[in-house]
Order: sequence, then C-alpha cells, then structure tokens
Amino acid sequence: MIVMKFGGSSVANAERIRHVAEIIQAYRDERPVVVLSAMGDTTDHLLEAAETAVRGTVSVEQVAQLHRSTARELGIDVPELEDLLGELHTLLTGISMLRELTKRTRDYLVSFGERLSVRIMAAYLQTCGTPARAYDSWDIGFVSDSNFMAAELLDDVWEAIPRHLGGYARGEDEAIPVVTGFIAKDRHGTITTLGRGGSDLSATMIGAAMRATEIQTWKDVDGIMTTDPRVVPDAKPVEEVTYEEAQELALFGSQVLHPRSMIPCRKTGTPVRVKNSYNRMSRGTVIVEQHSSARPLVTAITSVKHVTLIDIQSSRMLGAAGFLAHIFNQFLKWNVSIDVIATSEVSVSLTVSGKADLGGLTEDLERVADVSVRTGKAIVTVICDASRSSTILSRSFDALEREGINVQMISQGASKVNISVLVDDAQADRTVEAIHAALFA
Repeated sequence: MIVMKFGGSSVANAERIRHVAEIIQAYRDERPVVVLSAMGDTTDHLLEAAETAVRGTVSVEQVAQLHRSTARELGIDVPELEDLLGELHTLLTGISMLRELTKRTRDYLVSFGERLSVRIMAAYLQTCGTPARAYDSWDIGFVSDSNFMAAELLDDVWEAIPRHLGGYARGEDEAIPVVTGFIAKDRHGTITTLGRGGSDLSATMIGAAMRATEIQTWKDVDGIMTTDPRVVPDAKPVEEVTYEEAQELALFGSQVLHPRSMIPCRKTGTPVRVKNSYNRMSRGTVIVEQHSSARPLVTAITSVKHVTLIDIQSSRMLGAAGFLAHIFNQFLKWNVSIDVIATSEVSVSLTVSGKADLGGLTEDLERVADVSVRTGKAIVTVICDASRSSTILSRSFDALEREGINVQMISQGASKVNISVLVDDAQADRTVEAIHAALFA
C-alpha cells in the first residue's frame, strides 16, 4: 500500500483533477490511499466569506461557483456538494448574526474546502471506472486534542487508522480511499484543523500507521532540488535526503514537507518520496532515516529572506550566571521564535522573522543590555555533512569573497546537518548562486 498526497494547486480546477486522477489510476495496483487539500485558493475564499459575514453579509457564491463549475466540467453528479454548501451557508449565517469568528468556528469553516474536494475527486474516479470512496478524516480514525487551529493528533490514531483501512489494505475492499487532509475531530466530535503542514501530517500519519511501502507527496518539480531553480537554473534534483535534512530544509525556506509531518514516519521508518505531477516517470527524491550510501558533502542550499538580526550585548552581565536564561525568557514572554543564534559570554546575535512584533521585547531587553535591531537580512543555509565544515566553509567563503559578499553572522546547527550564514536581503540570491557553484561544481 502507498499514500499519495496532492496539494491545493494539484486539484485547483477540472483540468488538474483529471491529471491527478490519471496519476492515481496509474498506481492503482499499489493500493493507494489518496490525501487531498482544498481546491486552489478555496481556504482563502472561505476565510474571506467569514470576514464578509462578520460584517453582516452572507455569500458562498465564490466557493460554490468553483465547485459546481468543476463538477459540470468533469461531467459528474455530486449531490453531497449541495448538502455541504447548504451547511456552509447556515454556518456563515450564524457568524453574521453573532458578528464574530472564534477559533473553533474558523476550524469548522475551513474544513469545507477539503470535504468538497475529496467528494469531487472520488466521484470523478468512479466515472473513470476506478472504484473510489470519499472519507472525512474522522471516518478513518483521526482524533485530535481541542487546540483549535493547531490541533495535535492523539495516540489513538495509531490503532484507529489500521482498524478502518485494514480491509482495503488486505484487498477486501476495492474502493480507493480519498481522504481529507488537514482536518480531524476532537473527542467531543468538534472539527479541528492540524495547523501548518496539516495535510502533509495527515498523509504521513496514514502512511506510518498503515506501514505503507512509501508516502508520496506530489509537487510541480522533480523532487527536492539542490537549490531553488528560479535562482540557479542548473539546480539538480537530489536523489535522497534524510528525515533530519528534510526537516532542516523545510525550516530554512525549502518547500518540502512541514517539519512536524516527519514525526510519524520517523517512528516507523516509512520512506517519503517527493514526486513531480508533471513528470510521473521521474524518480523524485526519497526521504529516509539514513543515507543508503556514503553521506554527500552537501545535499542542498536554501534561503529565507526578510529576517531581522538582533544583537544583544551587556558587559554588566560579564561572569554573571543566567544571562542567556534571562534573554530567552524575554523571547518566551513575548512569544517570538528564534531562527539562528551565535553567542559569547556577554553577547548574543540572533535572527527572528521579519514579521515579528519586537516593540515590547526590545524594551525588556534594553533593561539589561544594549540592543541593536537590523532588518532586511537573509539566512542562507547549506544542508551538509557539517563534520566536514572546514572544507565547506573554505570553498563557500572563497566564492563569497570573489563576489564581494560579507557574511554578518554564522551558525552551525547542533544537528550537524546545516551551516547558516546571514547576509543582506539584496545579496541573498547571489550568495546562493556563489555557494552552489562552489559546492556543486
């Protein structure tokens, strides 16, 4: 058995749904379980409808038109669509009467995107002669806590999913399960969403619980690339990365799987393969626990732009215990997440998202230290064998010197699979190009 996950752009319209259906049918003998996101920008449209409802106007027209026209173009009759659209209209009416959108209601609202998309896909597969059945995730055992908008799956799912899908895996049921990604229900039967990377997590949870041969996530490139091909046109696909490397890539800007989605498959060692929906014959990139052969010097290079550098220095704290503890407590207090960090006894340099609100944080930090905040920075990360950092840094810094690029900070992760440098935003792409040329020549 395999699990196949398709994101919103893969099922954005009738043409894309036909294409995805062909891919699913090509893997029919491998007993696929299909996990889908909402069609295209449906989640955004649902949230826009909610904002309009809060202001007193109820309309499901934008969402309804996309799904009705898609069903017509595919030549399918899906009675459940009207039932769901009616339920959505009722929900928006309630929002308009209360003039508020709670986290619990928001989760209920955005669930309609996935619930609509799986019913269209299952119905279309049926018309193509491929038995299929749409499932809301809770129908196959997805149960979560009640942390709305960022729910965590409970341990019950490890037994519940095989109980519901075991018959299909054994060949007792021919209908391909088409399952909603991103959503679940708590123990009270209330709909929740799994937060960032939720659809990826849905797919890896099913794959891990079912001990699938592999989990496939389908995108529009030939797997994970050595860097962004929009920056370096001659970037190459990477045949194999480890779970740890994939997590680091995702954390530092690469659009792979969300880091939290790796947790279930790491428990079981289930491989994940990133495939290209426009090039089915491409092998893609497989994500595994350990490299099958010698570990490469460098795996990939990625970047995150629009970050903020914070320099914190306090000679008053020289030799004093608890300096770093005090600094980190302030970041916890103001709920600001740190990306990379470099420290000495009385100084700390670190980066945070450029979107972070730093007003209260810097005010608190300035009580014990001199604080400098500089915006417009970029983190360039080399995913590599950091035990060979001298070779990697020597080649990289020679290349950056030739380009006249000055590194403002350097950090080597405790995981030993990444080295990050900080440069100006305007130099980010040139930095990636220079390092890529130096390390992949």
